[in-house]
Amino acid sequence: MAKDRIERDELANKLVELAGSAEDPIRAMAEMITDFVMEAEVSARVGAEPYERAADRTTHRNGHRERRWDTRLGTLMLQVPKVREGGYVPSFIEHRRRSEQALISVIQEAVVQGVSTRKIESVLAEFGIAGVSAGQVSQLCALLDEKVRQFRDRRLGESRYVWVDALYEKVRVGDRVESMAVVIATGVNVQGRREVLGFDVIAAETEEGWAAFLKGLKERGLHGVQLVISDAHAGLKAAVRRVLKAEWQRCKVHFYRNVLAHVPKRSQAEVSEAMKAVFVQRDEKSAKARAADVVRQFQGRFSKAIEVFEAGIDDVLSYLHYAQPHRTRISSTNPLERLNLEIRRRTRVIGIFPHVGACTRLIGMLLLEKHEDWLTDDKAYLTFEDAPVEEAATKVVAMAAGQ
Repeated sequence: MAKDRIERDELANKLVELAGSAEDPIRAMAEMITDFVMEAEVSARVGAEPYERAADRTTHRNGHRERRWDTRLGTLMLQVPKVREGGYVPSFIEHRRRSEQALISVIQEAVVQGVSTRKIESVLAEFGIAGVSAGQVSQLCALLDEKVRQFRDRRLGESRYVWVDALYEKVRVGDRVESMAVVIATGVNVQGRREVLGFDVIAAETEEGWAAFLKGLKERGLHGVQLVISDAHAGLKAAVRRVLKAEWQRCKVHFYRNVLAHVPKRSQAEVSEAMKAVFVQRDEKSAKARAADVVRQFQGRFSKAIEVFEAGIDDVLSYLHYAQPHRTRISSTNPLERLNLEIRRRTRVIGIFPHVGACTRLIGMLLLEKHEDWLTDDKAYLTFEDAPVEEAATKVVAMAAGQ
């Protein structure tokens, strides 16, 4: 029977030999030790040493297979023994699965943080982990897909206020590069915490595209929506009223920009100050009276700007129907715009996504992280206690109920 142990002196001689000949002696020693462990394990599994005749053996050896094992020492190339029946996986690989998953998670996190796959390949090479190509890094990142799917499919609850917006990313579709809309919805739950309600990557911002997205949120359980805040996209506005049957708030900041775009630069400060006087009013009646003053003051000088102002003033004052402490938050899409800026900071590194799935994966993980941050924030975003909804909002709730 072959000996199943190696004498101390013999081991020392082998280590000295490796130290003198191997490019990386430490890794070479680790490979030698793993070979000893694997051979001992396979002998116990088979019930016989190599070339030994034994009546009680359970199976036979069947050569070796090469397996790469990425460790803190670098990449070890193992010659894993094969057996004919039952297979064999080294016990230390089983025990080290969490370490390997930790390595994978580092790679995934780097990609989520906007580090290009080619840069990651270079970093791994610096750590001595060879043979990990950009394509393999992308395959590892595909493991995030299930997390994103669970996040997108989770059940929703009540959100009185919902913010929706879209940003555009370049995605390769077949032989073309197309600009696709990433539509995002956030809300505030009954505990006053912000949530990412959902997102999708669609071809364009059409009414049907927005309607399908909002229907998906409802099917997942979204209810109790009283106000939806967004920019003045006609298709989105129609979809909100058709699907959610909620009141619509035009973003105050976008409204400012839309009006001032038709005012000469030298007069923009004057017009802006006049409009601000409208939005500091505490009730809708006073605000509309101030709006009428703005129209009279600038109608003759900036007719196109006043046309835009009059067309949108009712929608931009919707926030006055709701509780005073909430108005600053719900009068614009600024909270969602900040989230979009953070996403763009990460996606700018990618440039062009290789396919829709890659775009969904990266943005999905960014949104999941932000969602978890919001839910665990020490301070609530809004407080609903002692914050009654005013009469106009009550009418919206009745409309949503079909009354």
